[in-house]
Amino acid sequence: MYEGVVQDLIDELGRLPGVGPKSAQRIAFHLLGADPADIARLQDVLGKVKEGVQFCEICGNVSEQETCRICRDERRDLTMICVVEEPKDVLAVERTREFKGRYHVLGGALDPLSGIGPEQLRMRELLKRIGEADVREIIIATDPNTEGEATATYLVRMLRDFPGLSVTRLASGLPMGGDLEFADELTLGRALSGRRAL
Repeated sequence: MYEGVVQDLIDELGRLPGVGPKSAQRIAFHLLGADPADIARLQDVLGKVKEGVQFCEICGNVSEQETCRICRDERRDLTMICVVEEPKDVLAVERTREFKGRYHVLGGALDPLSGIGPEQLRMRELLKRIGEADVREIIIATDPNTEGEATATYLVRMLRDFPGLSVTRLASGLPMGGDLEFADELTLGRALSGRRAL
């Protein structure tokens, strides 16, 4: 263990997702040796992220305005909504260039062991969107893991009573237990275009 503020920095960096103790230590010592101007830019960006970034009031994606660029794009198909867990999943689907509709970000997946139920996710907002617009297809693009599958099953049960609404799921080909953000564009694109009805 290091003394004082150096150990505090390592501890804080270690709390970031995907950063283990060794990585936290390497990042901390990189920052200690960095140019003061680089540190000032990093501090400035971190401050701006917390102050200037918000979540789109329509879909829940990250945005610098009240609505994200995808929801503002009039060329997008309003009849299709792709439901994803996190904003990073929007980027993964967008990279495929296969989907031309809009998105709905749940803000996570069902995980009863961690205390995340339907009330903690943006499910009511999804139902409201479907009820207010002429939505014809919901594509469930949750991660192919236990939580994502549970969320998909819950959504199918919730959405089956909407007349004329087609509910589909990404086709197989995505590895079980993976995350959409780590799928390559070709595999995710094929899973999207070959989606199956539920």
